[in-house]
Amino acid sequence: MSLFHLLLVAILQGLTEFLPVSSSAHLILLPSLTGMEDQGLAIDVAVHVGTLFAVVLYFRSDVALALRGIPRLLRGRTDTPGAKLAFLLGVATIPVVIAGFILAVTGLEERMRSIAVIGWTMLIFGVVLYWADQKGAEVRETGDWTLRDAVIMGLWQAVALIPGTSRSGATITGARLLGYRRPDAARLSMLMSIPTIVASGALLGIRVAHEGDWSMMRDASIAAAFAFVSALLALTLMMRLLQSVSFTPYVIYRVILGVVLLMIAYG
Repeated sequence: MSLFHLLLVAILQGLTEFLPVSSSAHLILLPSLTGMEDQGLAIDVAVHVGTLFAVVLYFRSDVALALRGIPRLLRGRTDTPGAKLAFLLGVATIPVVIAGFILAVTGLEERMRSIAVIGWTMLIFGVVLYWADQKGAEVRETGDWTLRDAVIMGLWQAVALIPGTSRSGATITGARLLGYRRPDAARLSMLMSIPTIVASGALLGIRVAHEGDWSMMRDASIAAAFAFVSALLALTLMMRLLQSVSFTPYVIYRVILGVVLLMIAYG
């Protein structure tokens, strides 16, 4: 795997993982539209690890709060902010774990990896994000997160397993419809990504171990490092822009890309 290809995959994953434009769709489209070879499971694991480190570093205070709450949660108590956050993050992760298992067992996961599917989901869920962003009130903050909200946003996250939907885009859509301010909607979405990335990364890691593909450790390390840097930059920029800008720029990008992909798929 060439260094250029490696850096392209890492930077593409890092830039799109936390933006509401679907990182998985871009990684599927890269070999489909350019003719490049698929990067393989080892690189997929590496870039996931890189983006995981980025979001943990950026939201380190929230992560530390949740970690401190886990011992109390294990005793069946959710009466502290940390225990409550850890509990709600766990609840929000359940739907995507169940849906992901079903897709993997039935084989639907592979059948949905097409340019046509990604084109439609880019377009449709881009419009839905715009509608939710314009319609949603801005009256709630991260501390207002409830069990009901976690379940609803968890279901949105499960829907995002359809390629092109965007995990962050779907969960932000759910949060905006629930009335969360844009920065808080993004913050909850990013925190929800941590257990989800851990789960998906662990699954990929098991598959890599099963296949015995350990020959790409150097490439994987490079990919993880560049994915970390690009993810941290993208995350920092988006969180700053959300203080004054809506999600409309991302919607415009999604609609344009969706239309182009549909033209390619049906043209």
